Amino acid sequence: MYPAELVMPRKAELTDNGFDELLTSGNVDETLKKEGTTLVVINSVCGCSAATARPGVLMAVAHSEKKPDRLTTAFAGYDLEAVQQIRTHLLPYPPSSPSIALFKDGQLVHFIERHMIEGRSAQMIAANLADAFEQYC
Repeated sequence: MYPAELVMPRKAELTDNGFDELLTSGNVDETLKKEGTTLVVINSVCGCSAATARPGVLMAVAHSEKKPDRLTTAFAGYDLEAVQQIRTHLLPYPPSSPSIALFKDGQLVHFIERHMIEGRSAQMIAANLADAFEQYC
């Protein structure tokens, strides 16, 4: 598990911008079964999280006309129970952090894995998400 002093500022980048934390498996299941759309960001300490994933997500949410009903996040290597449960909802995709998932009525409809984040700009990730928001939200 990562130390809190390393994790908390990275969590705050999303939670200070309207993202709710998913901390338990119950939180995950309860949230994902709700009607509508839920964006789930599996946050991490990796450099691509800071450079592109978190900024790209924030850009998409700030500038898209259509937005998910719920914005949520859990931190890989820290919110262990929640991340493990999120990953059951992402099967058959392998564990990936950071990653960004969009669920509609409890079903995964769009997923951005780590390999799709690495080497891409925040603007590219934002555009990818904006397209998904337009289609599903």
